[in-house]
Amino acid sequence: MYKRILVPLDGSATATRGLEEAIRLAHALRAKLHLFHVVDLHLVYMDYSGTAELTDYVHALREAGQALLHKAQALAARQDVSAEVHTEECRTAETINLILQEARRTHADLLVIGTHGLRGFQRLVMGSTAEGVARLSPVPVLLVRGQSA
Repeated sequence: MYKRILVPLDGSATATRGLEEAIRLAHALRAKLHLFHVVDLHLVYMDYSGTAELTDYVHALREAGQALLHKAQALAARQDVSAEVHTEECRTAETINLILQEARRTHADLLVIGTHGLRGFQRLVMGSTAEGVARLSPVPVLLVRGQSA
């Protein structure tokens, strides 16, 4: 059964629901979690107008990602689930590829990801990381829907 579960986290309520489901699975299966966060810098560099100190903002994004992962790791530990954390940075819109690379790097045998439940024009315009991951993943993917979806 599943022994290494990858959980991409972005700080959203839906991602938290995915984390909670992954923790339940990991606990039941005695699996290990791999918690992953992409520090998305591509909009920062694409839209930099020079009005703020860029290095401070990038540093804050990195710290927020680490805090998110450590909070998730503590939540897993309270349920007696072991979890490793890892971040990657991207300066282009390559989040899906980074998640898939992380699945390969960690030898994940399951990927648990929250969906935002977007429909219609919003989905068309914004795209869907979860959909792309599910479509391209080399391992099974459990999609966890948000409460309002």
